Amino acid sequence: MAGEAVKIRAVKTEDAPDINRIRTMSGVRENIISITSERIVDTEKYIRELTANDHMLVAEFDGAVVGCVSLHVQSMPRARHSASLGIMVDADYQRQGIGGTLMAAALDLADNWLMLKRVELDVFVDNEHAISLYRSLGFVVEGTKKYAAARDGEYVDCYLMARYGKL
Repeated sequence: MAGEAVKIRAVKTEDAPDINRIRTMSGVRENIISITSERIVDTEKYIRELTANDHMLVAEFDGAVVGCVSLHVQSMPRARHSASLGIMVDADYQRQGIGGTLMAAALDLADNWLMLKRVELDVFVDNEHAISLYRSLGFVVEGTKKYAAARDGEYVDCYLMARYGKL
């Protein structure tokens, strides 16, 4: 990427083809809950139906979306101080700082604009690069979800990780 800037911005419906491409590509779908048969119309619908409690940012590079992060604030009154987070980066752009940039933008939103106390995420226990990134941002492992998802004909475990915001 040699000095060229990645732009972080709010998602647009027109981003659906890029987001769908990333979700279904080899090198990404193995580490998120996605399958190759997901349709672009479903991605478009997901974006259109985001609510006031849903925040989605994309990383744009050279005119294309190369990653995204979603922050879903809990709607129940007693849990509105917490949100779940999901992130993915195009396989060709991984380990180039885009994930960290997306996470920083999402956590800034969580801490300074939404005033969240808790942000949680699931990560496969063998996704060492992601776990390392999350730990560097203050996330801790709270537990293990056994048989959390199917992947390549086997059930795999996930860690539940969380970060506690400003007190």
